[in-house]
Amino acid sequence: MSELAETRRTLKIALIAMLCADVAAGVLLVSPLVGSSESRRQQIQQLTIELHQKTRQVEPLKGLDQKVVLASQQVDQFYSDRVPPRGSAIPEALGKLANQNGVKLAQAKYETKDPDAVGLSPVVIEANCQGDYLQLVRFINALERDKTFFIVTGVVLGDAQGGLVKLQLKLESYVRTGA
Repeated sequence: MSELAETRRTLKIALIAMLCADVAAGVLLVSPLVGSSESRRQQIQQLTIELHQKTRQVEPLKGLDQKVVLASQQVDQFYSDRVPPRGSAIPEALGKLANQNGVKLAQAKYETKDPDAVGLSPVVIEANCQGDYLQLVRFINALERDKTFFIVTGVVLGDAQGGLVKLQLKLESYVRTGA
Protein backbone atom coordinates (compact mmCIF):
# COMPACT_ATOMS: atom_id res chain seq x y z
CA MET A 1 0.00 0.00 0.00
CA SER A 2 2.82 2.37 0.66
CA GLU A 3 3.94 1.97 -2.96
CA LEU A 4 0.53 3.09 -4.15
CA ALA A 5 0.65 6.13 -1.89
CA GLU A 6 4.13 6.95 -3.12
CA THR A 7 3.00 6.65 -6.78
CA ARG A 8 -0.01 8.89 -6.10
CA ARG A 9 2.19 11.47 -4.50
CA THR A 10 4.61 11.40 -7.48
CA LEU A 11 1.68 11.72 -9.92
CA LYS A 12 0.27 14.68 -7.96
CA ILE A 13 3.64 16.43 -8.06
CA ALA A 14 3.95 15.76 -11.83
CA LEU A 15 0.38 17.03 -12.45
CA ILE A 16 1.03 20.17 -10.40
CA ALA A 17 4.30 20.79 -12.29
CA MET A 18 2.52 20.37 -15.67
CA LEU A 19 -0.30 22.66 -14.52
CA CYS A 20 2.26 25.31 -13.49
CA ALA A 21 3.99 24.97 -16.88
CA ASP A 22 0.61 25.38 -18.65
CA VAL A 23 -0.23 28.48 -16.62
CA ALA A 24 3.22 29.96 -17.33
CA ALA A 25 2.81 29.25 -21.06
CA GLY A 26 -0.66 30.84 -21.05
CA VAL A 27 0.63 33.95 -19.27
CA LEU A 28 3.54 34.20 -21.67
CA LEU A 29 1.23 33.80 -24.67
CA VAL A 30 -0.95 36.76 -23.71
CA SER A 31 1.79 38.94 -22.24
CA PRO A 32 2.99 42.05 -24.13
CA LEU A 33 6.51 40.60 -24.25
CA VAL A 34 5.53 38.09 -26.93
CA GLY A 35 3.15 40.36 -28.84
CA SER A 36 -0.06 39.64 -30.63
CA SER A 37 -0.57 36.89 -33.14
CA GLU A 38 -0.86 39.55 -35.87
CA SER A 39 2.54 41.02 -34.99
CA ARG A 40 4.07 37.52 -34.98
CA ARG A 41 2.50 36.85 -38.39
CA GLN A 42 3.93 40.11 -39.75
CA GLN A 43 7.32 39.27 -38.32
CA ILE A 44 7.23 35.84 -39.98
CA GLN A 45 6.28 37.45 -43.31
CA GLN A 46 9.11 39.98 -43.00
CA LEU A 47 11.62 37.23 -42.18
CA THR A 48 10.37 35.18 -45.13
CA ILE A 49 10.88 38.16 -47.47
CA GLU A 50 14.39 38.67 -46.10
CA LEU A 51 15.13 34.98 -46.61
CA HIS A 52 14.08 35.18 -50.27
CA GLN A 53 16.17 38.32 -50.80
CA LYS A 54 19.26 36.74 -49.23
CA THR A 55 18.73 33.59 -51.29
CA ARG A 56 18.62 35.65 -54.50
CA GLN A 57 21.77 37.52 -53.45
CA VAL A 58 23.81 34.35 -52.97
CA GLU A 59 22.42 32.59 -56.07
CA PRO A 60 25.28 33.79 -58.34
CA LEU A 61 27.78 32.33 -55.88
CA LYS A 62 26.48 28.78 -56.26
CA GLY A 63 29.02 26.62 -58.00
CA LEU A 64 31.66 29.34 -57.71
CA ASP A 65 34.44 26.79 -57.38
CA GLN A 66 33.56 25.26 -60.77
CA LYS A 67 33.18 28.74 -62.30
CA VAL A 68 36.69 29.69 -61.16
CA VAL A 69 38.16 26.51 -62.67
CA LEU A 70 36.27 27.11 -65.94
CA ALA A 71 37.35 30.76 -66.09
CA SER A 72 40.96 29.75 -65.52
CA GLN A 73 40.74 27.25 -68.38
CA GLN A 74 39.14 29.87 -70.64
CA VAL A 75 41.88 32.40 -69.82
CA ASP A 76 44.58 29.83 -70.59
CA GLN A 77 42.81 28.97 -73.87
CA PHE A 78 42.56 32.68 -74.76
CA TYR A 79 46.27 33.20 -74.08
CA SER A 80 47.29 30.20 -76.18
CA ASP A 81 44.93 31.10 -79.07
CA ARG A 82 45.13 34.90 -79.24
CA VAL A 83 48.42 35.97 -77.61
CA PRO A 84 51.53 35.03 -79.58
CA PRO A 85 54.55 33.51 -77.83
CA ARG A 86 57.03 35.64 -79.79
CA GLY A 87 57.11 39.33 -80.64
CA SER A 88 57.72 38.83 -84.36
CA ALA A 89 54.20 37.42 -84.79
CA ILE A 90 52.67 40.86 -84.16
CA PRO A 91 54.30 42.69 -87.12
CA GLU A 92 53.58 39.64 -89.30
CA ALA A 93 49.87 39.74 -88.41
CA LEU A 94 49.70 43.52 -88.85
CA GLY A 95 51.39 43.37 -92.26
CA LYS A 96 49.21 40.48 -93.40
CA LEU A 97 46.02 42.32 -92.44
CA ALA A 98 47.20 45.49 -94.18
CA ASN A 99 47.92 43.57 -97.41
CA GLN A 100 44.60 41.71 -97.28
CA ASN A 101 42.69 44.98 -96.99
CA GLY A 102 44.70 46.99 -99.52
CA VAL A 103 46.21 49.30 -96.92
CA LYS A 104 49.81 50.47 -97.17
CA LEU A 105 51.75 50.56 -93.90
CA ALA A 106 54.10 53.52 -94.24
CA GLN A 107 55.70 53.22 -90.83
CA ALA A 108 55.17 51.22 -87.65
CA LYS A 109 56.88 51.53 -84.27
CA TYR A 110 56.74 48.70 -81.74
CA GLU A 111 57.55 49.22 -78.06
CA THR A 112 57.53 46.24 -75.71
CA LYS A 113 56.80 47.10 -72.09
CA ASP A 114 57.85 45.21 -68.98
CA PRO A 115 55.94 41.97 -68.35
CA ASP A 116 53.06 42.08 -65.91
CA ALA A 117 52.20 39.62 -63.14
CA VAL A 118 50.19 37.25 -65.35
CA GLY A 119 53.03 36.60 -67.80
CA LEU A 120 52.14 39.03 -70.58
CA SER A 121 54.27 41.80 -72.04
CA PRO A 122 52.27 44.68 -73.53
CA VAL A 123 53.36 45.82 -76.98
CA VAL A 124 52.42 49.40 -77.92
CA ILE A 125 52.20 49.96 -81.68
CA GLU A 126 52.07 53.26 -83.54
CA ALA A 127 51.42 52.82 -87.24
CA ASN A 128 50.95 55.21 -90.14
CA CYS A 129 48.70 53.79 -92.84
CA GLN A 130 47.43 54.92 -96.18
CA GLY A 131 44.49 53.74 -98.28
CA ASP A 132 41.05 54.72 -99.36
CA TYR A 133 38.45 55.24 -96.65
CA LEU A 134 36.67 51.89 -97.15
CA GLN A 135 39.95 49.96 -97.09
CA LEU A 136 40.96 51.65 -93.84
CA VAL A 137 37.60 50.87 -92.26
CA ARG A 138 37.93 47.22 -93.28
CA PHE A 139 41.50 47.17 -91.97
CA ILE A 140 40.48 48.45 -88.52
CA ASN A 141 37.59 45.97 -88.44
CA ALA A 142 39.97 43.15 -89.40
CA LEU A 143 42.38 44.22 -86.64
CA GLU A 144 39.66 43.94 -84.03
CA ARG A 145 38.56 40.52 -85.31
CA ASP A 146 41.98 39.00 -85.96
CA LYS A 147 43.20 35.92 -84.13
CA THR A 148 46.11 37.94 -82.78
CA PHE A 149 44.73 40.11 -79.99
CA PHE A 150 44.85 43.80 -80.98
CA ILE A 151 43.26 46.67 -79.08
CA VAL A 152 42.78 49.86 -81.09
CA THR A 153 43.45 52.67 -78.61
CA GLY A 154 43.59 55.62 -80.98
CA VAL A 155 42.71 56.60 -84.54
CA VAL A 156 43.67 59.90 -86.16
CA LEU A 157 42.60 60.61 -89.72
CA GLY A 158 45.05 62.64 -91.73
CA ASP A 159 44.68 64.49 -94.98
CA ALA A 160 43.34 62.93 -98.15
CA GLN A 161 45.16 63.25 -101.46
CA GLY A 162 43.94 61.71 -104.68
CA GLY A 163 41.40 59.49 -102.90
CA LEU A 164 43.97 58.14 -100.40
CA VAL A 165 43.48 58.88 -96.74
CA LYS A 166 46.30 58.90 -94.21
CA LEU A 167 45.64 57.27 -90.87
CA GLN A 168 47.60 57.16 -87.64
CA LEU A 169 46.76 54.15 -85.50
CA LYS A 170 47.67 53.44 -81.92
CA LEU A 171 47.31 49.80 -81.01
CA GLU A 172 48.09 47.55 -78.13
CA SER A 173 48.84 43.86 -78.24
CA TYR A 174 50.49 41.35 -75.95
CA VAL A 175 53.22 38.72 -76.08
CA ARG A 176 53.43 35.78 -73.70
CA THR A 177 56.53 35.84 -71.55
CA GLY A 178 58.28 32.64 -70.60
CA ALA A 179 56.78 30.87 -73.63
